[in-house]
Amino acid sequence: MAQDDWRIRIELPEEGAASRLLGRLGLDLGSEARRLAHELEGQRLAVSRDGNEIFVYAASPEQAELARAVIESELRAEGVEARTGPVERWLHDEERWDDEEPGATFEEELLAEGYAPWEVRVDLGSHAEARELADRLEAEGYGVVRRFRYVIAGTATREEADALAARLEGEVEPSARLVWETAPQNPFVVFGGLGGSGTPL
Repeated sequence: MAQDDWRIRIELPEEGAASRLLGRLGLDLGSEARRLAHELEGQRLAVSRDGNEIFVYAASPEQAELARAVIESELRAEGVEARTGPVERWLHDEERWDDEEPGATFEEELLAEGYAPWEVRVDLGSHAEARELADRLEAEGYGVVRRFRYVIAGTATREEADALAARLEGEVEPSARLVWETAPQNPFVVFGGLGGSGTPL
């Protein structure tokens, strides 16, 4: 799974100051900066320069904040006034940097509300089989709803739902909570898709 990309931007008063800062970052950190950089030990942060601006790229916002602390320590040691921008995140779909806090995904929002964002729906051969499967899934920690010979198990992510569906030969669908929001007050969960017979036995 690809990492998100994060960065901070430091704007220095002139290019000479940028060169000196790069030299210190690459060779000899001051004592305070060394202490701060200890938490980044073993990490590899990419640093680039464009004129009087320096960019530090990190794998997480926490890494970027630590890098900012190290750099601000070096700037103080050099007595250089600089403007350090906020932590920015690369938005892949929009191909631009953004410094707004990322919003919660719909999955995170539903989990916070106590709902599973994804469902695995299984149509069993009999009422007894459905009861046995529902009990087994509950024992495994899934949130389960059973109606006659139909079992619905909730999962936190699409990946978890796909894995469970493959194991049970079930169908993955967005949660009933999403269906409820799309078609308000609709408590019905359709098995076999809209093309299925939907005939109860």
